[in-house]
This record gives sequence, structure tokens and C-alpha cells, in this order.
Amino acid sequence: MASDRCCTFLEILLAIVLPPLGVFLHYGCCSMEFCICLLLTILGYLPGIIYAIYVLVATQPDRYYSRGYSEPLV
Repeated sequence: MASDRCCTFLEILLAIVLPPLGVFLHYGCCSMEFCICLLLTILGYLPGIIYAIYVLVATQPDRYYSRGYSEPLV
């Protein structure tokens, strides 16, 4: 459990420094979240950071899929 929190903390730190990198570590290269974050970061650094932190904190699908839930808790 502490390891999961540590990984989330590191992903958020990386998302502040370079937003697509934090999203890439969580979702992978070819995910829709990564593409949106990359586009927002190219258009403006601040929207990329805001989106990356939102995706990493508010929607964590791997936490809920193991329990049988199909939608993230927002």
C-alpha cells in the first residue's frame, strides 16, 4: 500500500516537471490520456500540468478494475 502511494507521488512529481512523462509511466505510450496530455503540453505547459495531475489523481482505473468496478470514482 505504501509502495502504491510512493509511485503515485513520484508520478505527480514527474507530471509537474514534464507532464507527459508522468502520464506515460502510469498509462503507457499509446493511451488516449498520454496523447491528450502531450497535445495540451505542446499547446501550453500549464494546461498539460493540470490535465496530468487530474488524470493521475482523480481517475485511477487500475485501483477499481481489480474490485470489479467499471468506472473510476470521480
